[in-house]
Amino acid sequence: MNIRLLFNRVVPPACLLCGARSTRSLCPGCLADLPWHRQPQCPQCALPTPDGQLCGACLQHPPAFDRTQAALTYAFPLDQMIPRLKYHGQLAIAPVLGECLAQALEHAPRPDRLIAMPLHAARIRERGFNHATEIARSVARQLGLPLDLDSCRRTRDTPPQMGLKYDARRRNVRGAFSCSGEVQEQRIALIDDVMTTGTSLDELAATLKLAGALEVSCWVVARTLAPGH
Repeated sequence: MNIRLLFNRVVPPACLLCGARSTRSLCPGCLADLPWHRQPQCPQCALPTPDGQLCGACLQHPPAFDRTQAALTYAFPLDQMIPRLKYHGQLAIAPVLGECLAQALEHAPRPDRLIAMPLHAARIRERGFNHATEIARSVARQLGLPLDLDSCRRTRDTPPQMGLKYDARRRNVRGAFSCSGEVQEQRIALIDDVMTTGTSLDELAATLKLAGALEVSCWVVARTLAPGH
């Protein structure tokens, strides 16, 4: 008998959020209570807009990516779960986030491949893993899509974007990525945990387009909202 199955018979699995016995990582109640990002929104950056039209920012300064789909709004409990994954190595959270993202993408057009937001090698050595890759593994498995771990690299070890203003974020990631010709004529979906200003995803999408990608979508677990939304 599989050791995990035997362990689960002895110690029934519990919901990661409430601790209730559950056959899944999140019990049905906690899953339903998550802040799903379902309001009308800009199709390009996923910020809420009346009637789902393009937002003013995307009209004035169109990003390199073609569309964004976010599963959840970055609010409780995501603001607790994602830092626990990224900075405290609680890897059991990654498949849960991947399940939420895959569920939200059930009817989305399928890309040719998935690419997780790359981390610099120094940051991977420090943490021991790339959280975006762990989320992407779950999405790829559930949607039956190929996960490309080789075509894109983060070539500069940039400081964290958290706490930086928009212009500083853009300067911080300028020229931070390289992508190989393997992406030519491909439709790519980028996987990341949170979109705040979208500058990192925009820079990576621009690098992919320069390498010949036809289309780049952003698939993110959570979207940060501006005050007032």
